[in-house]
Amino acid sequence: MSVMMSPLADLLLSPDDMAAVDRAAAASGIDSYGLMEKAGQAVAASALRHFPEALRFVVLCGPGNNGGDGYVAARALQQSGAEVRLFHLGDPKTLKGDAARAFEDCQILGEALAHYSPQPGDIVIDAIFGAGLSRPVPDEVETIIAAITKAGLPVIAVDLPSGLDGRSGQVLGAAFRAARTVTFMTRKPGHLLMPGRDLCGMLEVFDIGIPARIVRAHANGMVAENTPAQWQADLPATATDTHKYKRGHLVVFSGGATATGAARMSAMAGLKTGAGLVTIASPEQALAVNAGMLTAIMLRAVDDEAVLRAWLADQRLSTFVLGPGFGAGEKARQFVLALSGRHLVLDADGITSFRDEPQRLFDAFADGPTRLVLTPHEGEFARLFPDIAADNALSKVEKARAAAARAHAAIIYKGADSVIAAPDGRALINANAPSWLATAGSGDVLAGIIGGLLAQGAPAFEAAAAGVWLHGAAGQRAGKGLTAEDLVAHVTPF
Repeated sequence: MSVMMSPLADLLLSPDDMAAVDRAAAASGIDSYGLMEKAGQAVAASALRHFPEALRFVVLCGPGNNGGDGYVAARALQQSGAEVRLFHLGDPKTLKGDAARAFEDCQILGEALAHYSPQPGDIVIDAIFGAGLSRPVPDEVETIIAAITKAGLPVIAVDLPSGLDGRSGQVLGAAFRAARTVTFMTRKPGHLLMPGRDLCGMLEVFDIGIPARIVRAHANGMVAENTPAQWQADLPATATDTHKYKRGHLVVFSGGATATGAARMSAMAGLKTGAGLVTIASPEQALAVNAGMLTAIMLRAVDDEAVLRAWLADQRLSTFVLGPGFGAGEKARQFVLALSGRHLVLDADGITSFRDEPQRLFDAFADGPTRLVLTPHEGEFARLFPDIAADNALSKVEKARAAAARAHAAIIYKGADSVIAAPDGRALINANAPSWLATAGSGDVLAGIIGGLLAQGAPAFEAAAAGVWLHGAAGQRAGKGLTAEDLVAHVTPF
């Protein structure tokens, strides 16, 4: 099993893993209260830096260590000369450990959480639950969240907005929408997965002094943000003596005469990503339409499975894209099964074609190195993996990993928070895609980018992850209001 060596800033630890890091740090002799002190001071510093206009800081403290961070922050803010009000959930005299010490050191007289009435000019520091929540928030907290939201007050969340599941990014009944979130050492999946990413606002990660070796020991490197550090070393380098045949031959299948545009966008994206040769395999009736729109891309008439299998005698045909504009049905299934020994990016209609017998697809690519890349959006994912999709106990990362293992494929579970997963358990969450990338034809371009990288020899998981990132970068360069044609124009190899 390959394990990613991620920069510490890219790692994503689950709440349970981060709790294990805290315990290991304390067991190693590190002063745990000193860590809490640094965390609370970091929250106070962020509040003073970003909200100098505050008339008062209102600190909401919960019954655990997140509340302890809040008590430290409240003391630091008061010592800086700021006006501070403190409200607590439950009886703070029942606090234990470092949180109890933080409460004792704070010496600000607090009130019960229910007594808080939002006032104009308040800046709220949410230190109620952070990542320490796995069930819906209590009614009392839901009422406070609603009141603060209605008042439109800025919220600074400590670790995570209370009510947000740090593992899945899902809302547990109700959650704050923070203007800023201050977390420590590394992020959690819930900071990047939707809707968590939106609810966190601007995210700050503070190093409070836990050694990186302890963090890495509990991270295991299997889940991280999708950045070039994860895959750049596995992309093929362009040698000075290279030529087009060394950079691979990509084939994109076209639909009929009235459904050719998607394949052309995929093919152009593959060419711009660096594939040495790109051919559109087209039904005879669509040749003229495609020929009139193409220059650098070759054409080949492929009408049925027999013609395709004969053409596949050419072993240089290593990588294929099937789905964009192709049409769902038996022909798509025949073509996919004929390609089982090659690298294949299966998208859109290609995925839908196997909705009634997904195992037939998985079995065809089950042996040997990973050759299949699947790019489903929410609906397509549910067609191939209905039981996994329906399991609400699983996060999006966990669903993608389960699907990748079952299909022996690299999975791109698309969305604003696309997750890329490998059969061996590695997973990356993508965060560089702008919202305006959600436009007709965008997925066709993505499939072509991935195909272009596969054709050049990139492994399936790395090609998928790099493709998603390059797709997002192209969207950023193209800007708001882009069309798929604009997106293709901004595709560049890494």
